[in-house]
Amino acid sequence: MDDNLNSPLPEEPPTAHPQQVEPSSTDVRDTGDQPIPSPTTVIPETSEQNDPPAQTIERIYRHTFPVRLGHWLNVVCLFILIMSGLQIFNAHPALYWGDRSDRDKPLLSIRPMKTEGGEVRGITTILGHQFDTTGVLGYSNGSGRAFPAWATIPSARWLAMGRQWHLFFAWVFVINGLLFIAYALISRHVTRDLAPTGQDLREIGKAINDHVRLRHPSGEEAKRYNVLQKLAYMGVLLGLAPLIILTGLTMSPTIDTAFPWLLTIFGGRQAARTIHFIACFAFVGFIVIHVLQVILTGLFNNLRSMTTGWFIVKHEGARHEA
Repeated sequence: MDDNLNSPLPEEPPTAHPQQVEPSSTDVRDTGDQPIPSPTTVIPETSEQNDPPAQTIERIYRHTFPVRLGHWLNVVCLFILIMSGLQIFNAHPALYWGDRSDRDKPLLSIRPMKTEGGEVRGITTILGHQFDTTGVLGYSNGSGRAFPAWATIPSARWLAMGRQWHLFFAWVFVINGLLFIAYALISRHVTRDLAPTGQDLREIGKAINDHVRLRHPSGEEAKRYNVLQKLAYMGVLLGLAPLIILTGLTMSPTIDTAFPWLLTIFGGRQAARTIHFIACFAFVGFIVIHVLQVILTGLFNNLRSMTTGWFIVKHEGARHEA
């Protein structure tokens, strides 16, 4: 640097005029690369305000082993029960109300029918209204059957085997359900995790709005079931599952002999069969929505949770409101 800059400054002469001295590159480095303040210099804000919020990850043990075991047993049972049940339905593809089969006035029928031109079509009749469902129901792949081969167990027309599959896994489903209920009550899983609270019920509207907008719980809220999950699980546990079991038992002549009041409750064997069929497809609807939500809220995380018990919760850092 110039020597006269390092020497002491003389006293101000009367004729001296102020001059602006530009800093050299060495001077800038000595100041730590910080801008030199001046009337036209703006000091930038610290970078902490512009950084994105930090994210922390928490592992929680969400599902105990009995819950996971019961869940996967139900997956197997329901898969086989639905498909073997459709095999049984194919043997008589019509539903009635009451205790007898009024073949002229079914509530529902799925049958192959010949047109005036001799063509075979699949016709589904609901409350007297006919719908052409060829290729899916009634007639598909050159075969006249209510539900196609890919939807039944076994795939071939084999009523006796379909009943064996159905009855065996029905009892597995019942025993598994009873064991799960006993565990859920003893461990307080029902009251702690499944039963909706008053606060939950007051937030039903918000929960529905969030689900419609595909806004799912995160952070602390993701650690527990939301109110719609609780209502769905309790509805299946206390309503749908007992209904499908009792109507299934009502269709058995042996059970009716031992418990004739079942026929009175459900209005006859054919009425029980109709309710059983509706409950079956209510289960199908529940499964479809359940699987869709599992995918939308994190497929791998949810599968890991129901396989190992461990669930990952992501916590976002503090956000600055606009």
